[in-house]
Amino acid sequence: MTALETLPILDLSRLDKGADEAAAFRAQLREVTHEVGFFYLVGHGVSQQLTDEILALSRQFFELAIEDKLSIENVKSPQFRGYTRVGGELTHGDIDWREQIDVGVERPAVEPGPGVDDYWRLEGPNLWPDALPEFRTAVDRWNAELSTVALTLLRSLAESLGSPADIFDEAFAERPFSLIKIVRYPGESNPDPKQGVGAHRDGGVLTLLLVEPTKGGLQVEHGGEWIDAPSVPGSFVVNIGEMLELATGGYLKATLHRVMSPLVGNDRISIPFFFNPALDSAMPRLELAPELAVEARGLSVDPNNSPILETYGDNALRYRLRAHPNVAAVHHADLLAPAPAPAAEPQLLQNR
Repeated sequence: MTALETLPILDLSRLDKGADEAAAFRAQLREVTHEVGFFYLVGHGVSQQLTDEILALSRQFFELAIEDKLSIENVKSPQFRGYTRVGGELTHGDIDWREQIDVGVERPAVEPGPGVDDYWRLEGPNLWPDALPEFRTAVDRWNAELSTVALTLLRSLAESLGSPADIFDEAFAERPFSLIKIVRYPGESNPDPKQGVGAHRDGGVLTLLLVEPTKGGLQVEHGGEWIDAPSVPGSFVVNIGEMLELATGGYLKATLHRVMSPLVGNDRISIPFFFNPALDSAMPRLELAPELAVEARGLSVDPNNSPILETYGDNALRYRLRAHPNVAAVHHADLLAPAPAPAAEPQLLQNR
């Protein structure tokens, strides 16, 4: 495996510069997602004006009075939406030092009951801050524009692997389940690094991450080493999720990554957009050409030794229950096994 000092940069606009350039882009995309699983994406067409607006409104949200933020705290949402205070989420069993607001696709809630898969509990409304009404409009625009970019990438990736460009479309045609997290990392490192978010792989399909200009902290595992991935002007950091690893038998690899907290006196805004299919979708398994199939590495397990599950909703629900035990205890106690000790992490029942 070739050593890396920084993530590769790919230019999406090459798809519009003729057949040869488009083919070269798809070949580079296949190579990078196989070897690294992470890259910077430029030429994506998302306006700087919208980018500046979403970052400014994110700062305004986190500057609201604590009463305004807690009025939409996620413990009020069975769908794990809304505000999470600093220290209110776990990754790899450890506390994440960040505050955030989670926004999903706005839909009516699905009532649990016989014959209704548990993962449908994740569908429902968002919690929006009354004190910042323009926030919702900007986030809705962000979701629409990044969904378009992500679908373009996904279709290019399918073609690069020898499949029809639209092979994944059905999984996203109805009830796609994208998620936006708007995150603030307060400065906690002093000077020894402190966890912002622990090492993990993303459980969905693709992630497009906007990092506040001039800020760092994201680290990507490659060849047993951690590579720093600071902000690059005009780019998104893109990474592969576990559902694409599953679809390709491990030819594409969902890569471990983590975030280190900024130094005391600083902070950092980041906005990951998770491009996910419908909760009841199972991603199609791609039939790779022999020269690609021989390089497929099989499926990984996450840092908690949990296998990738076939149906996206099962993956998503497992992660939510594990990351937000307070919300799970309030709204989904029937899905939790008795904890062996008070500090133990809630586990899914064996038949889930």
